[in-house]
Amino acid sequence: MSTQQHVRVGVAVFALNHENKFILGQRIGSHGANTWALPGGHLELNESWETCAFRELEEETGLQIENIRYLTATNDIMEKDGKHYVTLFLTARVKEGQGEPQILEPNKCKEWKWVGFEELKRDWEAQVQADQAGEGVETKGRKLFIPLLSLFEQREGFSLE
Repeated sequence: MSTQQHVRVGVAVFALNHENKFILGQRIGSHGANTWALPGGHLELNESWETCAFRELEEETGLQIENIRYLTATNDIMEKDGKHYVTLFLTARVKEGQGEPQILEPNKCKEWKWVGFEELKRDWEAQVQADQAGEGVETKGRKLFIPLLSLFEQREGFSLE
């Protein structure tokens, strides 16, 4: 049996509602526990990015999406967890008439919230400031999952527009 580890491909989705807010969930029970992340998951063999995004959103939230498109990718090295991902960021619209996101994987997500891009950016800035201040300093705002941190660090000036 090989002990070699491989880079995995993750898909993260900015699932936008009619107010251009997107779903952010608090992770539990896995790497990145107690951080906030976009819905998404692992790309499966022979699966398109769009199919993965649609499947993961429905599995995690019960919502269906449309107009799925690629935004960017990040290189996410999670040294503490011994993991390495390439994360594909996509955007999509939540289909009209859908309700609120549901917690369909309670062992993976504690709650879902609708947030705007500026709010996400403020959470990132607060986390960067806390990290620069040193160990023991609490983050004001949500602590973000590594791929979201990478998004702002690796894609300077990134926006959804």
